[in-house]
Amino acid sequence: MVHAPRNSVLAPGVSRLSRSSVYAKKALYKRKHTTTAAATKTTAADKTVEVKGAKNGTKRTVPAQKASRFYAAEDVPQPKLGRKTAHKTALRSTITPGTVVILLAGRYRGKRAVVLKQLDSGLLLISGPFKVNGVPLRRVNQAYVIATSTKLDLSAVKIDEKFNDCYFKKSAKTEKTFLEGETKKAAFPASKAADQKAVDKALLDVVAKTPFLRQYLASNFGLQKGQFVHNMKF
Repeated sequence: MVHAPRNSVLAPGVSRLSRSSVYAKKALYKRKHTTTAAATKTTAADKTVEVKGAKNGTKRTVPAQKASRFYAAEDVPQPKLGRKTAHKTALRSTITPGTVVILLAGRYRGKRAVVLKQLDSGLLLISGPFKVNGVPLRRVNQAYVIATSTKLDLSAVKIDEKFNDCYFKKSAKTEKTFLEGETKKAAFPASKAADQKAVDKALLDVVAKTPFLRQYLASNFGLQKGQFVHNMKF
């Protein structure tokens, strides 16, 4: 439903709430009232038009803006205009490029992955690497990961600028495709497979410098009886 006014009309000229009640409910006493003079618009009220016919005169003065023939019998509530602006999602202090995170939801839940960077949408760009634990280049919300204290030095790893939100955008299915039913699954693009191999090669060079880090990334996270997440230090 569209935004309805807070103060309803009980009868013509009689409102449910008084002016002082509306003033208090809207907390207008907290707001700083500033007024700005509106720019004066010079619009002609009338205009002169030519009239045909010898007996009708040559000119006639009519209103510049013709009044509408129809109007609403009752006040129609108008939708409330939003004044909120979209801000970039703040990254948690425990998550930085190179941080090893544990995925908590989705197809790869329980697996570990390396954070490469934060995208413009606020999502994290991660990779397993794919050759180690099968987690490919993908986006994930930081709310569904556990940041660990293990970090990789990615100063020597160059992340291409083409890895953005548009890179992961899928083509929308048309109505024709839906009516045709199941179709043969398209092959994975060779360009994306090459991108995955390039990122894996750069990450594996960094992983090889730390003993047992490859085995740590390949292992799955799980809880056993008597283990509680809030008591653990990752």
